[in-house]
Parts: sequence; structure tokens; C-alpha cells
Amino acid sequence: MKKYILKTIAIASITGGTMLAYGQPVAVAISATNQPDFPQIIIQPVDQMVYMGSNAIFTVTAQNADGYQWLHNGNPITDQTNTSLTITNCGVNDVGYYSCNVFKDIETVPTRSASLMVYTSSIDPQTGVDPVVVFGLPLMGSGGSGTCPGKYAGYINFTKTSQQGWGWAPDTSNGNTTFIATDTNRPNTKIQYGGGYGDNGCNQTAVTVPSPAISPVYRFSIYFTNNVPTNAYPIMLEGFKP
Repeated sequence: MKKYILKTIAIASITGGTMLAYGQPVAVAISATNQPDFPQIIIQPVDQMVYMGSNAIFTVTAQNADGYQWLHNGNPITDQTNTSLTITNCGVNDVGYYSCNVFKDIETVPTRSASLMVYTSSIDPQTGVDPVVVFGLPLMGSGGSGTCPGKYAGYINFTKTSQQGWGWAPDTSNGNTTFIATDTNRPNTKIQYGGGYGDNGCNQTAVTVPSPAISPVYRFSIYFTNNVPTNAYPIMLEGFKP
């Protein structure tokens, strides 16, 4: 595509024995120069959370594009150069962040990074409801406030977009009144919950949502004080619908 650029040319001239001041604009020239066309992303890939062993599909919609390259955690995926990416039989090794580089000639525009989480579930014989184990990939990022979560070097945000567009719903079937999120792998992490109505809580290793629950759905986060894991990491949710 050609864009026209207006250029002002300053010249010195002598008219009737009088010199015009140098730098005074007295002439205008218009020239054409080639400017690159960039692809435009219309629809970004969205986060996915799927049952272990099922499929996940990421898609991108773009205009003015002639090439695509999908990436997993920033690394190109071999032969995945279409507008959609299908991951079959999802397992723990597939957990992470997926993005796509969209091309137009030599110009590249990246999409957002969409997360993939996988989960398993089974019936708890004591409560009659599902404990759910969800795997997510930790992110590096320092911060902290107060005593909880306090200082941290990395974190995972566990969300569930398919459950009322937000998180996990407490399962009150069979009279269940216990809603707990637990890190069963490390003794020095902090777990935080946040409800859809703004209620929240934080504690070390495990956190309990009060019963009856204030919000219809909840999100959870694990904060790592040091030595952030580089592989998929689980949280156990007891008393929540899968």
C-alpha cells in the first residue's frame, strides 16, 4: 500500500534584489513511498480447561494475513501453520500457554497467550462429591502484599471459563458443606480464593471457603515463595463441581 507524504522544502531565493529568509517554506512536494501492510487480528485465542484425555482447540481470526505459526510456551509447534490448533488427548505435558504468530509477507503480529489447563475428578466416598485436581503452568512474577500472600516469586491463576464464565461452583449435593483448595506438593506456598461477589481468603497450603458460600463461583491462585516450578503444577479442589 502506498502512502503519500507531504514534504515542505525550504529554499533561499532572491527577488528584486531581496533575499527571502532561509528556512521560509516556499515550495511543497508530494512523493509516494511504500509502507508495509500489517495483519490485523480480529478474534484472539481463548483460554481452555479440559478434562484430561479430551481435546482442546485454539483458533485465531485475522485479516490481511497469509501465514500462521502456533507456539507452545513461546516455542514453535512443528507443522501447525493453520488458523486453528487442535490438541488431542490432552495430558499434563500439554499444559501451558499457546499463541500464534500471524504473518503478512515479512510483517508479524502475535496473538495473546491463551492458557491450557487440564483436570481430573473422582467421587469422594466421604462427601459423595468430586474432588477435582487441576493442572496449570506457573508464571514467573514477583510481588506481594500483607502477610498473605506476602512476597512471592511466581504464581498460578486457576480459572474455569466454562463454569458461569468465571470459576468453580461449590457442590452442595448430598448435603456437602466442605469447600477446600489444597496444595498437596509443597509446604511453603500460599493459596488464595476469590469469589464472584468479591469475597476472598488466603492461607498457607490450604484455604477453606466458608459454608454457606457467599459467591456462586470461585477462582484460586497458588503463590510460590521461591523456586518456581517450570512444569505443570496441580491444585486439589474438594467440594467443587468439576
